[in-house]
Amino acid sequence: MRLALILGCGFILAGGFVYAGIQHFTALRLGYQTEKLRAQLDNAREDQRRLMLERETASSPARLERAARQLGMQPLQANQIDPLKAVATQATAKSLAAKDKQIETRTSAKLKPDKPKLDPRKPR
Repeated sequence: MRLALILGCGFILAGGFVYAGIQHFTALRLGYQTEKLRAQLDNAREDQRRLMLERETASSPARLERAARQLGMQPLQANQIDPLKAVATQATAKSLAAKDKQIETRTSAKLKPDKPKLDPRKPR
């Protein structure tokens, strides 16, 4: 009886050590994975910084102007501006704004509840 009790306690103790060992090695494995992911994250952030710098460099006004000149583009000259076209565009914009305002007033009038009309011939 005493031997069975000691054997049972030994199994429980050994099981605890095995469980602790498994937890320890799992923690180590997760630690290595975490470090690997942190390194990947640092690399990704560095790539992002590098790409943002390249984008800002590529979209700088001086570089865009240089590229436009290489394509044969030139700065806008005063004689290239059509003043009549600008006036027509402004008139079109004003007429569209007036139409939008008319539509808005119509829809808002439809949304208001109608008051009952009083018939002057009928007593109140």
